[in-house]
Amino acid sequence: MRTLISTAFISLDGVVEAPGGEPGYRNAGWTYKDIEFLPEAFEIKGREQQEATALLMGRVSYEAFSPVWPDMEEFGDYKLMPKYVVSTTLKDTDLVQNWGETTILRSLDEIAALKETEGGPIIVHGSASLNQALSDANLIDRYHLLVFPLLLGAGKRMFSTTDRDTQRLRLVEQETYGNGLQKQVFDVVR
Repeated sequence: MRTLISTAFISLDGVVEAPGGEPGYRNAGWTYKDIEFLPEAFEIKGREQQEATALLMGRVSYEAFSPVWPDMEEFGDYKLMPKYVVSTTLKDTDLVQNWGETTILRSLDEIAALKETEGGPIIVHGSASLNQALSDANLIDRYHLLVFPLLLGAGKRMFSTTDRDTQRLRLVEQETYGNGLQKQVFDVVR
């Protein structure tokens, strides 16, 4: 069974929306505002590309990443690996042609089936709504979180407010950086 890893830039109050400056959000670009850039704090992002064997994202994240990431050298490893987009509305003709193999998945059942295939880790970038659904369906195996020392108030949260059974997590890696960022890696306890 493949490991499904959710990775996110997240504020201390759980917001994951608009970390890179997406329009229409009051605090857009919060990963670059008032936080000193320290390369060592982002080491995990390069490691994720090396360890992942597939990329999973929701439609909104796909539409944000697909026009940009295929031509960015720092995301070159993602170009070569299979990509899966979870959407009930996208058609194959909506997919970009310069980003390698991309498959549209229509349901959580298809994601569960993908996890049962042979291969290494599948990584989920962005995709707040997808992350909530995956977490609620107990499909996530690990979280890679870069927690920013910010309280943003409004915005999409990484975790849903669904009334569900407690999900235990085991901290397997952590580090705090001089700029206040915290790396927290958790395995889901089953």
